[in-house]
Amino acid sequence: MGALDAWRFCPLCGEAIEKIEDRAECPACGYVGYANAVPGAEAVCFDKRGRVLLGRRAFDPGKGLWDLPGGFLHEDEHPLDALRREIREETALEIEPIDFLGFWLEPYDGRIVLCLAWTADATGEARAGDDLVELRWFEPDELPPPAELAFTHYPAVLSAALRHEHV
Repeated sequence: MGALDAWRFCPLCGEAIEKIEDRAECPACGYVGYANAVPGAEAVCFDKRGRVLLGRRAFDPGKGLWDLPGGFLHEDEHPLDALRREIREETALEIEPIDFLGFWLEPYDGRIVLCLAWTADATGEARAGDDLVELRWFEPDELPPPAELAFTHYPAVLSAALRHEHV
């Protein structure tokens, strides 16, 4: 299901909308709504021993599964600022981004998220916060199997991160 699939009426004036390709248009007031991907930032965080940090999700989607720390960008926020903020909120850690790994598209709660992923060195005392109930450092060869990860692109992100040197 796409972002605009359930839309039938204009959010500004309440009149019926027309759906045209990737947008919804209101002929009454001229409002146009687009079905754009939502940007998010995430990191494969490493400690000084080269272990990877994952957090157990407190809520759906993916409640109880392992998650990379990260989250959504604010409207006027640089992706690296969002990455640092989200990791601080979820883990209480400070990070230094190292490598940009790439981007992935992930379905999430009726939207598509453009996931921007980095590797990062993490420092501080990790504490689960925000929407995580548990944090755990994993040795690279002991990461959970894909079925225990919250999102489908995580195996590819973890694989890309582990191809880089982090010790």
